[in-house]
Amino acid sequence: MSVLALGAGCTDLKPLQAEVDSLKSQVAALKGDVDGAKKAADDASRSASSASQTATGAQNTANQALSAAQASQQCCDATNEKIDRMFQKSMSK
Repeated sequence: MSVLALGAGCTDLKPLQAEVDSLKSQVAALKGDVDGAKKAADDASRSASSASQTATGAQNTANQALSAAQASQQCCDATNEKIDRMFQKSMSK
């Protein structure tokens, strides 16, 4: 009787083994999905970092252009003041 029970027990393991094999396949597929998602996230992070560096460079260039424009405007203002003073002197003579 115990031999029959042992034989029946072995037969019941085959469906379980099939389920275990199926679960292993699913886990392997999920691992691939997770690895792909991690790579995509890493790529996005690198792209964001690069974009941030580019934006910082653009801001620095804009700041330099603003500084140059302000200096140029000061020069123009000074030249206009000189011309105005010379004109007023010539008119007062």
